[in-house]
Amino acid sequence: MTPVRPAAVAGTFYPRSRAELAHELAAMLEQTRKPPLAPGLPKGLIVPHAGYVYSGPVAASAYALLRPGAGIVERVVLLGPCHRVAVRGLALPTAAAFETPLGRIEVDQAAAIRGFRQVTVNAATHAHEHSLEVQLPFLQEVLGRFKLVPLVVGDAAVAEVAEVLQALWGGPETLIVISSDLSHYHPYDEARVIDGETVQAILGSRTDIDHTQACGATPVTGFLCAAKDRGLQAELLDARNSGDTAGGRDRVVGYASFAFWDDRREYDEVHGRTLIGLARASLAQALGGAPVTIPDERWLRERRASFVTLTQDGELRGCIGSLEASRPLGEDVVKNAAAAAFSDHRFAPLAASELAAVEVEVSVLSSPTVLSFSDERELMDGLCPGLDGVIVAHGGARATYLPQVWEQLAEPREFLSSLTQKAGISADTPLAQCTVWRYRVKKWRECDLRLH
Repeated sequence: MTPVRPAAVAGTFYPRSRAELAHELAAMLEQTRKPPLAPGLPKGLIVPHAGYVYSGPVAASAYALLRPGAGIVERVVLLGPCHRVAVRGLALPTAAAFETPLGRIEVDQAAAIRGFRQVTVNAATHAHEHSLEVQLPFLQEVLGRFKLVPLVVGDAAVAEVAEVLQALWGGPETLIVISSDLSHYHPYDEARVIDGETVQAILGSRTDIDHTQACGATPVTGFLCAAKDRGLQAELLDARNSGDTAGGRDRVVGYASFAFWDDRREYDEVHGRTLIGLARASLAQALGGAPVTIPDERWLRERRASFVTLTQDGELRGCIGSLEASRPLGEDVVKNAAAAAFSDHRFAPLAASELAAVEVEVSVLSSPTVLSFSDERELMDGLCPGLDGVIVAHGGARATYLPQVWEQLAEPREFLSSLTQKAGISADTPLAQCTVWRYRVKKWRECDLRLH
């Protein structure tokens, strides 16, 4: 067995430098549309595979959804079409690992499919295939460590692809990623019509999509067949072409990204009760009570950011939170609750006599996305008062206001002025020189849930 399949298109499709690649990935993920607040991770993705300058932002809109999944997703089944070396069926590599500038990814040996007649082992078709490779840095950036089942798909029937995917389906630990661009080399307006029809076909789980519509039509339709059988719900995340990103409009390539979900439940009152209960248990523990027990539920293990706000007699008593999703949600709420009670420098530490009197509010944050603007007016026009949480940064100074703050500062100019002052940014600093992110929250107040 070949030890490592080295990166073949680093330096052409994406940066060869580890630092430059990590910076570019982070920037693309930051600038995506906001990920949903719903708990859960998509079971599958369809993403494009051109050079990052062309399709990277479209792919990033799908990969941003996986950021809460680090430590939960342990295996990625990755399928893409062959562009260089033709193959019959679906081909596994001989390599034990794939390498990118971000490190090595261990190959899962996929014993479950090695006896299938449509599955072969072919090093040549993998050696220079970019459709799989360009997905790997994104996956490494959002998931960290995982095992990979890489399959180059050649001349295969829809049913053959679906059969392989069904055998590899697994549970929450397994993610399926299908790599495909859409139409190739049509004029811009014509491509938009063709790709619009293909998008609708994918959303409708149609299996008659051909290779003029999507270069990865075979893995796409095989996945759609399996996804329909499993009852997955498709969601369009982004659809553009190279004329929208970095190319001319005479001959364009189409790109789209999709997520496929087992369950699209939004956070509900049950989730809120659980999070409020964890926050209150954290306060009790810090004051000498029993240790907090975090339920072993997957949504509580997803990496998400939260804020915990304490009030007493309608007045703020403490507020601490996380802007970056760096730990499991359950743990994040427990830590932030204790910090809001005992580490908010604006208030004295919470006393045991106050415990029954404080009200708890928990907010779960979406991932912040960067706002592009040229001046203060464009920034203010781009904000949604009452809905957007805002982060502002300049130099080493940074601060945030949750969306709840709009209740006290309803005008965007007043809101931003107060926020920059909170951050310690000079009033003379133009907002155009600051970096601004926005996010949304799902929040629950203890008094609304009537927990005590």
